[in-house]
Amino acid sequence: MNSTSKHPPISLCQPCLTGEESALLAECLASNQLSSVGPLVKRFESQFAAAVGSLHAVACNSGTAAIHLALKLLNLQPGDEVFVSDLTFVASANPILYERVTPVLIDCAPGEWNINAELAADEIKRRARAGQTLPKAVLVVHLLGHLAAMEPLWEVCRKYGVWLIEDAAESLGAEFRLGSLAGRQAGTVGDVGCFSFNGNKLITTGGGGMLTTSDPDLAQRAKHLTTQARLPGAEFWHNEVGFNYRLTNLAAAVGLAQLAELPHFLRRKREIAVQYDAAFASLFGFQLPPRPANQDPAFWLYTLRIHPAQCGFSRQTLIDYLATLDIETRPVWPPLHLQPAFRRCPRLGGLQAERQFAAGLTLPSSVSLTAGEQKRVTQAVTLCHAAFNRRIRHAG
Repeated sequence: MNSTSKHPPISLCQPCLTGEESALLAECLASNQLSSVGPLVKRFESQFAAAVGSLHAVACNSGTAAIHLALKLLNLQPGDEVFVSDLTFVASANPILYERVTPVLIDCAPGEWNINAELAADEIKRRARAGQTLPKAVLVVHLLGHLAAMEPLWEVCRKYGVWLIEDAAESLGAEFRLGSLAGRQAGTVGDVGCFSFNGNKLITTGGGGMLTTSDPDLAQRAKHLTTQARLPGAEFWHNEVGFNYRLTNLAAAVGLAQLAELPHFLRRKREIAVQYDAAFASLFGFQLPPRPANQDPAFWLYTLRIHPAQCGFSRQTLIDYLATLDIETRPVWPPLHLQPAFRRCPRLGGLQAERQFAAGLTLPSSVSLTAGEQKRVTQAVTLCHAAFNRRIRHAG
């Protein structure tokens, strides 16, 4: 960032490596087992499955690889469709195009970041009544640490035999509190869950991912596909086209240390969100992140919505102002239907996604964010808001 600030920069979301990473990496190095063949990978898979409440976990080299594996398990054919959240990072939907099938882009629910579950469920029911082809899967993204409304989709997908895949890359640890899904975490409701351990995620392995499922056959086939579909034995026989999607033993060492810190990381993310909420609740034209009563979000990135007609300035104005103070922010991702690769895809709605994109702004949310740094952020945002509101009052 270009800066006129005398203060050290505040990053948007950086990893926190203060646990047992060094000790576990040393153990890995001492064993001389650095690649995907090593005991730490299995330990990481087992402990991760237990942490999220899944029966099986398959380590991958990225969250995108986990989503691609989930789709490969479907045995998709030309002409098949996959419903997917319209407002998301492109990595959620790119694997659908890898498989040369059709993404159907589903709008956000009003006032939320996540997929309009009722809209998607109603479309499946409408097609079923009309005798039309159903989607092979619904790929739900739990965006920014917030859970999508899963109950309508869970029920309709079970009824009509449509696969339910969860992209929980941004929402590790988010949990349902009430209803039929109470106690279930992101990535454990559908047939398959997908997680990312990129450097800015809740826990990191530097780069990596995980596929979770409670179906042992799906887990076994996913693991097989990550190893180039190699059959057991000394000779190199492969019974289908597979992928080199394995996680290394080195990365698993970091992952194990990070996983031990997950409860602390979640508490800290939620504390940061509470402090931001308190600072911004009274600012006219700012919309705080949703807090549905039936869920406990992970708050991976704290995200405001800025409404220029009410507060007198745009999201970009605030981004630019904070950048001069060395405070890193970023806008929410553009909806997929605005991205060149997805512009011709069928979609349901889209206006809500465009509104969320135009308004959404993420603020510094690192686990290591200090009280002083967060105060700098809140003061800067409040000063910007006050300055523009003085102009509005003066002009009036």
